[in-house]
Amino acid sequence: MSYIKDNLEEIKNRIDKAARKSGRIGEDITLIAVTKTIDIDKINEVLSYGIHNIGESKAQEIMTKYDFIKSNTLWHLIGHLQTNKIKYLIDKIGLIHSVDSERLIFKIDDMAKKHSKIMDILLQINIARDEKKYGLLEEDIYPLIDKIKDLKNIRVKGLMTIVPYEQNPEDSRGYFSKLKQLSVDIASQNIDNINMEVLSMGMTNDYEIAIEEGATMVRIGTGIFGERNYNI
Repeated sequence: MSYIKDNLEEIKNRIDKAARKSGRIGEDITLIAVTKTIDIDKINEVLSYGIHNIGESKAQEIMTKYDFIKSNTLWHLIGHLQTNKIKYLIDKIGLIHSVDSERLIFKIDDMAKKHSKIMDILLQINIARDEKKYGLLEEDIYPLIDKIKDLKNIRVKGLMTIVPYEQNPEDSRGYFSKLKQLSVDIASQNIDNINMEVLSMGMTNDYEIAIEEGATMVRIGTGIFGERNYNI
């Protein structure tokens, strides 16, 4: 049996166990296979095991791989997005997780309008206030929402965060809990075009804790494919 298949089965079991702790089931959680630096054959292999969502950090990798990947795949852009790359991705991406500025949102909306589509996005929140991470600060959220709530070609589906790596995943629980509460607070405002159904948080090291605290999407690369060379 393939090590990728073995890894996936283990991850799915852990997802289900964590989901049940939060009153849900494994099927309520979307597993995004993060395929940064992963070759086409391995990506198609993981898709053959029933994974339909893959995440990439860089626009160039999506553009290089897109035509060689099975067509029933939903692509997620999970890395920092530069405005000049939007035009290359707008017709390929199902969900942009890493939206972190007003300028970027208006650029996405404008490009989506040109392609006659509505682009689903997540607002990236720097919940840990980590200077090394991208993302909006909590106090910036409501002023931003007020400016973008009437845009016609974007749809805010929820929030995303990347928390600092912790040797003990339990140390990340407070960040995940805080993001969940922020999403609840925003949802309670009942703002048109602002939906909080998606909470994208948790990676290989801490996805179980993230799920216990309310994650609906987890982004896992190393746990599926093993350690990779991130310098390429």
